[in-house]
Amino acid sequence: FLFETSKTVQITMQTPAAGEDAFDHTYKEKEGPKPSKILVWRNIILMTLLHLGAVYGLFLTPSASPSTLLWSMTCFLISALGITAGAHRLWSHRTYKASLPLRIFLAVGNSMAFQNDIFEWARDHRVHHKYSETDADPHNASRGFFFSHIGWLLVRKHPDVIEKGGKLELSDLLGDKVVMFQRRHYKLSVLLMCFFIPMFVPWYFWGESMWVAYFVPALLRYALVLNATWLVNSAAHMWGNRPYDQNINPRENRFVTFSAIGEGFHNYHHTFPYDYATSEYGCKLNLTTCFIDFMCFLGLARDRKRVSREVVLSRIQRTGDGSHRSG
Repeated sequence: FLFETSKTVQITMQTPAAGEDAFDHTYKEKEGPKPSKILVWRNIILMTLLHLGAVYGLFLTPSASPSTLLWSMTCFLISALGITAGAHRLWSHRTYKASLPLRIFLAVGNSMAFQNDIFEWARDHRVHHKYSETDADPHNASRGFFFSHIGWLLVRKHPDVIEKGGKLELSDLLGDKVVMFQRRHYKLSVLLMCFFIPMFVPWYFWGESMWVAYFVPALLRYALVLNATWLVNSAAHMWGNRPYDQNINPRENRFVTFSAIGEGFHNYHHTFPYDYATSEYGCKLNLTTCFIDFMCFLGLARDRKRVSREVVLSRIQRTGDGSHRSG
């Protein structure tokens, strides 16, 4: 059951708040040969060009002004929060409630991140949790680092991913006007927020060259946000300890925690996907949790779901790998 405090909603039983992100133990992979990989050449070409442009942007950073570098970091943070606090913790897992102004801000950040619209991102992420490390997982880490990092975007989805995604209950996303508005206008919002605004601001306001403004705060920043997110799918499913559940692949990975502003406590997150902090340590090394807490302080968010300490300790003793360290 749930009982509400002035700041959080404490979860005292090991039952997800909703079943769509809970692992489905009844799923069985189909026997026989796997479907052949179908390459998506458009994505292959675009991702190659993006990363070549990002490498070039890296060489341009010494010539960028301090204001441009600060703006690039600001764009990185806004776009990262659009994924972590928005598409992930708010819309995929419903771990807290956000006011309309906050939802609009997170949707803008999500468009700046350009990782599919909120509806598609949240749907695929729920499938990932429900069928983690199986054929129905969009970025199945058992298929190797490259596939789980970027390869899954370069080939057609496994038929089971499409089938299971089509069967999810997504009425909460369909009923969110911000999510549906962004979905209808996604291409325009991406052109504006991911490329034009990051480039236009330094060029117009402090005279940065258009060349540097395009390759550093636009392309390089975009590629960095992409790879930070992808590391959660790849590195955090392969390297690290498993203090909460040694029977699943996701790990606690400090490098991913840093690069993805708090998303690297991945063994905890897959064990308790309904906890808004994705970690038992609150704000420690978790900028996204700090952001959500600050939004609650401002009255823009509420009803943060939190797993009770008793439930966490019980799970550690029952299924952990013995590596847990308090604090």
